[in-house]
Amino acid sequence: MSRIFGFLVSLVCLVRMGVPSHKWSMQVPSDVTGEAGGGVVLLCTFTHPHKYYDGMITVIWRIREPYNGSQVFRCVVHSSSDHCQTAVSYKGKYKLLGNPRHNNISIKVDNLTWADGDRYFCRVEFAGDVHDRYESRNGIRLHVIAAPRIVNITVLPGPDHIFSARCVAEGEPLPSLTWTGPSAGNSTSTYSQSHQITTELHALAQDGRYTCTATNSRGRAEGSVYFYKFRAAGDSSVLLTLLFALGIKLLLLLVMLGAVVCQSRVHSAAQETLSRPQVQESNYENLNHGNNRAPPVTAAMQ
Repeated sequence: MSRIFGFLVSLVCLVRMGVPSHKWSMQVPSDVTGEAGGGVVLLCTFTHPHKYYDGMITVIWRIREPYNGSQVFRCVVHSSSDHCQTAVSYKGKYKLLGNPRHNNISIKVDNLTWADGDRYFCRVEFAGDVHDRYESRNGIRLHVIAAPRIVNITVLPGPDHIFSARCVAEGEPLPSLTWTGPSAGNSTSTYSQSHQITTELHALAQDGRYTCTATNSRGRAEGSVYFYKFRAAGDSSVLLTLLFALGIKLLLLLVMLGAVVCQSRVHSAAQETLSRPQVQESNYENLNHGNNRAPPVTAAMQ
């Protein structure tokens, strides 16, 4: 009986001294998806063994691996403050959304690029005891998705004057590529790396427009290239067509140039006419000419 009483007394004393009612833990999602060029929120909340804590708090986010991974974000909350002063924000694209005083250290990542697709680990540190810190072990896997985009499309020369068309596209999920055009049924080869895919249409034989279409669950994109193969001298129809077109353009250019020159000459002549001095009649001369009559003869009276 005395042992039971002693145990109860010890338990009451421990409770009064502040026995931890919780343990360290972190709650994070396993995967998060964001679209390239946009933003995404990485959620992270935690519990700690203190009933009340108002000391300094340090928030850290790493990538690739826990404990030793590169820091992309770090901020510090000083005593009796709710504001977390940012010390590290890689490329200025990370900012704190949560309140560490309320056990929330979630962050937002802006302007997502392919390089941001990685595993992220959140960590919180309290001042004082070396054991008052905790970091997520599994982390959050960030997936970056994007609609297809044609990076490059061109015609490439090969041996024996054989040409091929090449199309390079990117997107996530990785897009599928298809060719349309005069020789679209020719053999193709496709290879991919990370979020980029390349396809080649071999042995182009017919002139015309060749279009590459990239499609995934986010959308589609198209790019086109024109192929015209120069024939031998015996087949001069294409050459004559080109020369005729060039002749027409040259003739139109000469006509336009002649019109400009003619208009310039007319304008110069008009300016010259206006600039000639005009002869102004004298009122005095007109008066003399009008009165140029013989004076009247007066007969003398005898």
